[in-house]
Amino acid sequence: MKTVISASMLASDLTRIADEIKKTEKSGVDWLHIDVMDGVFVDNITYGNNVVAAMRPITRLFFDTHLMVHDPTRLIPLFAGAGSDMLTIHLESEGNTAANLAEIRRQGMKSGLAIKPATPWEECIPYLPLCDMVLVMTVDPGYGGQGFIPQCAEKVKALRSFCNENGFNLDIQVDGGIDNKTAPVAKTAGANVLVAGTYLFRSGDMNAAAELLRL
Repeated sequence: MKTVISASMLASDLTRIADEIKKTEKSGVDWLHIDVMDGVFVDNITYGNNVVAAMRPITRLFFDTHLMVHDPTRLIPLFAGAGSDMLTIHLESEGNTAANLAEIRRQGMKSGLAIKPATPWEECIPYLPLCDMVLVMTVDPGYGGQGFIPQCAEKVKALRSFCNENGFNLDIQVDGGIDNKTAPVAKTAGANVLVAGTYLFRSGDMNAAAELLRL
């Protein structure tokens, strides 16, 4: 499968968000990863649907929106209206997961299901028919700049094997501590969508940095 690079806006300079988006677009990155945190599901608070809506006219890049919120149910139509292309919700959040995944698709977005490092990958199995992507967090969610948890690669490997054996042709995304050293580990395990923030936005040459992730 083609490797997709999703640049995490959490690591960008938000005082220059339009410039950062344009720089990302020119670098050849495929997606923008937009972390939405509510201060309840995780400690931090980031931005909401109004910021996503403000970003939408700036670029045609694919908006990969990750909801780290207590209950995503009422937010689904808001982010659809804001212009998100993919909406990923957490298995560990409140609400009816199956109904929410189905609603994400009904609203015209691709559906993603995220799991924290401590959550067994097997808990995703009942929801795979409703998913376009599974996000295996490779750090504990809520903060950027953390180190990749190596054991999470085994979860990716097991999940990819299960999907291949059972006919689930979906994307597997990894998020957390992804750089040119950890990307090969994640890809070998079976991930094909790599979220990178600090590594890309702190590099002197984002284009070159993104290409190293694809190798």
